[in-house]
Amino acid sequence: MPETLTTALTRLGDIAADPETYVVQWKERTGGKVVGAFPMNFPAEIAHAAGALPVIIQENREPDSMGRNLLAEFYCGYTRNIADQAAKGRLDIYDSFFLSDHCIQLLGAVDVVRDEYADTPLHFEQFASSLGDAWAPNVVDTKIRAFIAEMATFTDKPFSAQSLSRSITLFNENRRLLRHIFAARRSGSAQFTSTEMQSLVKSSMVMDKAEHTALLRQIVEELETVPRDDRIRLHLSGHFCHAPNPQLLSAVEECGAVVVDDDLYHGARYISTDVDEDIDPVAALRRWYLQRDVNLPCPTRVKHDTDWEDTLIRSVETSGAHGVIVLMAKFCEPHMLYYPQLRKRLTEQSIPHLLLETEHDGVPVESVRTRVEALLERIRRTQLVTS
Repeated sequence: MPETLTTALTRLGDIAADPETYVVQWKERTGGKVVGAFPMNFPAEIAHAAGALPVIIQENREPDSMGRNLLAEFYCGYTRNIADQAAKGRLDIYDSFFLSDHCIQLLGAVDVVRDEYADTPLHFEQFASSLGDAWAPNVVDTKIRAFIAEMATFTDKPFSAQSLSRSITLFNENRRLLRHIFAARRSGSAQFTSTEMQSLVKSSMVMDKAEHTALLRQIVEELETVPRDDRIRLHLSGHFCHAPNPQLLSAVEECGAVVVDDDLYHGARYISTDVDEDIDPVAALRRWYLQRDVNLPCPTRVKHDTDWEDTLIRSVETSGAHGVIVLMAKFCEPHMLYYPQLRKRLTEQSIPHLLLETEHDGVPVESVRTRVEALLERIRRTQLVTS
């Protein structure tokens, strides 16, 4: 692997593993303000255009202690960890919090943040979740304009359509470069581990976009073509809000599999949709939100002419994946409700699949390996029968 590529990957991996240090150093270096945003669909271009650093608040790897006392046990690991970080003062690095999208559990976590950081501005505008209704575009447009007004007040800087357009162009380039790398992995012409792929996206959620984009350009320029080997090819699916534990990702690949595609939030889902650059930027952001569910449907959204399971099956066919591993965060209600339909369609298409339920505190690595090895053996037996 070329030295330039290795250096860039190491830099992005370090930031993905410790985003808080990057945020602190950015503030010291620039004197700018940092916006802590919550998943999944915050239009970060607005914060960037206002001169702030938009950061999607990440789950950390510390064991939860105080967070367990603030939210019920049936809240997912991400939301309990956010509550834990708030109670421990780990969110002090953010100058404001913005929320455009939530499930009921995330709203509970944000209430903890609101209580712990009563003097820190928190702006909440809920986007429409039923995307096919006639009233949805107007609702989303109103919310985006409210974000723009609030961000201008927060940064105390004039906000212009030109600055927003420039930010949109930069963010689009970043997404396109990431999609180029994902496409190379999917086709078999680039070999990155699933942990490295996750680091590429996770660091994009944290870093200054211009700095991150410059590193992505280096990686794209140094991509090497590698022959596709005979390992079992897998698609990772799920995890809508937070990154899967790197130990889990490594355990999957240590069983002799290679991940060739995904629809994870810290993956293809985050980079699935560009913002139009040739129309009014507010209208473009509205369209970006409404089109995200077309490009990669999500069970937290309602759009009657798209189905996540059909998109997943097409992705499996395109990448040549032999099977699917569904990563479901424990107590993720939208995913739990949708999974039976997803399982039914995968079974109908004779696509081998495995459900792995994930939790914040610890990864049962040996159990994961055993179950993944069983899936791979089932795939090999199927290949022998059909060959």
